[in-house]
Amino acid sequence: MTILQAIILGIVQGLTEFIPVSSTAHLVFAARLTGLYAGVEQNLRAQQTTATMAVVQLGTLIAVIVYFARDIWKISINFVRDHWRLLVNRGALEAADGPLSGALSKEARLGWYIIVGTLPISIVGLLFKKEIEGTLTKNLWIIATMLIVIAVLLLVAERIGARRRTMDDLNWRDALIVGCSQVLALIPGASRSGSTIMGGLFAGLTRETAARFSFLLSIPAILASGLLELREALAKLPPNSFLALAVATVVSGLVGYASIWFLLRYLRTHSTWLFISYRLALGVLLLALLAAGVIDPLGTP
Repeated sequence: MTILQAIILGIVQGLTEFIPVSSTAHLVFAARLTGLYAGVEQNLRAQQTTATMAVVQLGTLIAVIVYFARDIWKISINFVRDHWRLLVNRGALEAADGPLSGALSKEARLGWYIIVGTLPISIVGLLFKKEIEGTLTKNLWIIATMLIVIAVLLLVAERIGARRRTMDDLNWRDALIVGCSQVLALIPGASRSGSTIMGGLFAGLTRETAARFSFLLSIPAILASGLLELREALAKLPPNSFLALAVATVVSGLVGYASIWFLLRYLRTHSTWLFISYRLALGVLLLALLAAGVIDPLGTP
């Protein structure tokens, strides 16, 4: 991977990780158009591309951690403090016949919601790890189809979602709905942010709240994926590619931070129609090109 390829991949990752248009789909396009790992056997190229995408995601992980540093600090401190109080004062609370959950602050509960929302994608991701890394998940037929499917589901969520509830109103049901929606992100073209924002809208959250919870929920998912692939990338990727990977990661972090800032402000006063329209147009265009034989589902354009 050259430095130019790295910069392009970093920009694409940073722009599309948090905006609901599918970072995987656009990274696959970018990898093909720039000739990333050209000449490598198809199955190995798919594995190397997957490893590269997961490592570059660490840049956007840093972006979301920096952007939400204050929230993460509050969640962490209150989570530890409240559970320590529960442990120390458990007998007194039980004697008072009060619910133990009531002793948790909203920040501590949010910590649990993030944990619960992360479980579905963790379990499914480990069970289907081999398939996720294989050539099937780089197939443009699947990518194009999922671009359209999530666009339609997002459209339905926009129409029927109440969009009244904020971060203070989050509960276990929301965590499960958004967490299960995040599993769809394992299918290329679905978009992790698109799937989770869709789940949040179905749960009745406001657009901004759905996006904010989506970003917080992305931290353990991206961290686990990136670190897992980082270990395997040491064996799969060419030895001279690590400087380029570092460049791509830094670029994705800078662009990702700007993307978070943009989307949260955009969704305060706008719907997701812009992204729905883009996904539908891109998905239909890809299906048309595939049907006409203009592009190869698994090869280069």
